[in-house]
Amino acid sequence: MKYIQKILIVVVLIICSINMNAQVYHNGLIDKTVALIGADMVQLSQIESEVQMRRFKGYVSDKNLRCEVLEQMLVSKLFLTQARLDSLNVNPDQVQASLDDRLNNVLTQLGGEKAAEKYFGKNMFQLKKEWSTTISEQLLIQQMQQKVAGGAQEMTPKQIYKYYKSLPQDSLPIISTKYRISQIAIYPDRNKASLAIKARLLDFRKRIMNGEKFEMLATLYSEDPGSNMKGGELGMASKSIFWPAFSDAAMSLKIGQVSPIIETPDGFHLIKMIKKDGDMFDVRHILLQPKYTDEDRNKAFARLDSIRTRITEDSITFYDAARYFSEDIKTRTDGGQVADERTGDIFFEKDKLKPTDYAVLKNMKVGDISAPFQSSDNEGRNGNTFYKIIKLDEIIPSHVANYEQDLYVLKNMAENKQSNDAIEKFIKDKKALTYIVIDPLFQQCDFQRSGWIK
Repeated sequence: MKYIQKILIVVVLIICSINMNAQVYHNGLIDKTVALIGADMVQLSQIESEVQMRRFKGYVSDKNLRCEVLEQMLVSKLFLTQARLDSLNVNPDQVQASLDDRLNNVLTQLGGEKAAEKYFGKNMFQLKKEWSTTISEQLLIQQMQQKVAGGAQEMTPKQIYKYYKSLPQDSLPIISTKYRISQIAIYPDRNKASLAIKARLLDFRKRIMNGEKFEMLATLYSEDPGSNMKGGELGMASKSIFWPAFSDAAMSLKIGQVSPIIETPDGFHLIKMIKKDGDMFDVRHILLQPKYTDEDRNKAFARLDSIRTRITEDSITFYDAARYFSEDIKTRTDGGQVADERTGDIFFEKDKLKPTDYAVLKNMKVGDISAPFQSSDNEGRNGNTFYKIIKLDEIIPSHVANYEQDLYVLKNMAENKQSNDAIEKFIKDKKALTYIVIDPLFQQCDFQRSGWIK
């Protein structure tokens, strides 16, 4: 033990001697080692880099941001050290995918590689290397945290009830009003509407080829509210953020060239290439979406009215009618039952419902079936138009969480607390056994956890 302490003292002395010749940055900041935790060091430049990235992401803190970052780095080093001891590994493909996502996000928001290099004060090779290392370590840390948190056992109903009874009444969450609904949906004839849109875009393309300005037509006619007032210009962005059909068409264009008509879930586009830079490009586009006529709407409403009448007259159940008549494949097989696509939950809080659905639901009682109305799906930014009727199957009124109605909510709360307690215990135990030295520059920090300054 004394031998190890001697080695650590030597390491600290070496670090201090290195700081005598520390690097000076362009803004006068001197890089130095500001913390030693076990065999790992935390550099001031690492803290500054993370602060810069957080600010880029719009992170705001009411505390000293550098102190926050340092404490998070110290905690991360504890998990990282254990991950290495446990021989955990990361998938290189996962690292590359995360790196690509970060690069695409940064380059798109800043407007290309040169702008990113200027913002971060490093060339792209340095940024990629630094971010790749950071992401690899983050993935190892996440694995270790999951391992520690996963050691907690799944709680039994008896344990959940004990947890529930231990909570003060005023600390129990308020469960918002929830709705369970079913629907029968009919889609209009998209092919017919698409032909009309394609004819318009072909006319626009012909006019552009004859000398009219693309940006003028985009301003006047494009249905993309984010770009039409800019002449259809989207700005320099990574190809990965667009629909594949859009990106493939754009990347195949030469500067100044206009594409044929391109279809995506957002609608139909004409694209004009402005400039390219690797996997990034800046284009103008004109977006038009299929339009449906009063005839389309009236035809769908008449059919839905007929179905609704049959249900209300008890000649068919809503469940069977949805399975037989609905054209929405996501809900049809379950008798029209609407569920959250991400979680599978069949109960929706108000803010999780589509505004058009809630506008109808708020005036309904359980068991009521609505009149036909127009809605849209979520496949594109503006969605595809369709028509439907909905049935209000059940309402769970807003209430304070209780064991009888909200076992699943309480189970999540109890297991999250158990996992968080396991993580905090790991941090406390490892911190007590780990050699930690923090530079005087950070010794006045108001850390969230005590015990860092020894």
